[in-house]
Amino acid sequence: MNARDVATQVIHRVKHDGAFASAALEAELSQAADLDARDRALATELTYGSLRFLPWLERQIEPFAPRGTKKLDPRVRAVLWVAAYQLFFTRIPAFAAVSHAVGAVRGLRGERLAAFANAVLRKVAARAGEMGEVDRGAALVDGMQPELRESLERALGAPSARAFMASAVDAPPLGLRVESPERELLLGRLREVAGNGQFELGNLSPLAILARGVGRPQSLPGWQEGSWSVQEEGAQLAAIALGAKPGDVVLDACAGRGNKTALLARAVGTGGAVDACDAIPSKLDRLREELSRIRLAPRATFAVDWTVGSGAVPGGYDRVLVDAPCSGIGTLRRRPEIAQRRHRSDLAAFARAQTAIAVRSSQHLRPGGILVYVVCSVLREEAEDVVLAILAAAPHLGAAGFEAPEARAVAGDSPSFRLLPHVHGTDGYFVAHFVRRG
Repeated sequence: MNARDVATQVIHRVKHDGAFASAALEAELSQAADLDARDRALATELTYGSLRFLPWLERQIEPFAPRGTKKLDPRVRAVLWVAAYQLFFTRIPAFAAVSHAVGAVRGLRGERLAAFANAVLRKVAARAGEMGEVDRGAALVDGMQPELRESLERALGAPSARAFMASAVDAPPLGLRVESPERELLLGRLREVAGNGQFELGNLSPLAILARGVGRPQSLPGWQEGSWSVQEEGAQLAAIALGAKPGDVVLDACAGRGNKTALLARAVGTGGAVDACDAIPSKLDRLREELSRIRLAPRATFAVDWTVGSGAVPGGYDRVLVDAPCSGIGTLRRRPEIAQRRHRSDLAAFARAQTAIAVRSSQHLRPGGILVYVVCSVLREEAEDVVLAILAAAPHLGAAGFEAPEARAVAGDSPSFRLLPHVHGTDGYFVAHFVRRG
């Protein structure tokens, strides 16, 4: 199996089985142990590049397939997409891309379909040659679902929405969260062994180091000792925005695998405590493992579905973080498949759940306590609309400006802010700050 085969298999799993690209790619690469670093990098580029531009690539193929491609074997379609991506967006010679694709189709469906693929891809290659260098941003925006484009324009305005969509052209950096105050020392240590990798300090989070071209991050210095964790910089700021202080008792209401839980546990120190909740018990198992690696632990964990009840979660918390389930549109740079999956019906369901989670978990705050609502989305349906729904359903809550200086640097006196990749260099987030009235 070579890099093209890996990419084709991942894209097939994403489109046919609904898999997430990152998990599917990791699984396929683990089975292709004979691939060297260069081929692994190529497999990664072909996978994410094809997924980013998939609707646009399909439009370039369709005119040369008289009966269209939608009824083709899903694996054959994946072969064609990967080949077309190479033809339009890489320096791989056209003959090499076409030849490998035709051979792959021959192995899948025989000579007749291989001849069809050969005829189609030769015409696509000719078209690519005529077009020359493609405007990647324009191609990506052109391929976005109309519903998603309209939602983004409604939330951000047309120019900013276009910039947001175009920002997904390039792969984002890997975010590291430093577990000690010696961020500059760790940065120097990482640069000493960087090779072709690049490291720089984050701009918004005082805990962030941004890394590019480092391969498998767990091989970097400091991982085994628990000196750092993988966490995107915007996600770090979203947790910092809660303003957790030493001695606080905090609830992470939707903790997932525990990245924000860990940051909060470090912030409250040994004199405070953090409880973690999630609807999926296996995520709480992962959370405890990850916090143990960096020598932290939650005070308690609760398997809770906030949309139906609070379970055994106690009251009296100083602060509650609600990192609610959402569409994930803000993560398009690293999860391009999301753009082809989300629809307005999904947004309505998310908004109902987001409101329910925030309202019910807010009832566990002490008077004067703080709740921060976070989604990795920039859409109004999951942002301002949900804030209004929360305030309507929870009269004991009021919108209030942020306490954390890092959040105030972005939000000013406003009780909410957005992080945008084309403005802040992070994934896209919406963060809102509430206080429980006495």
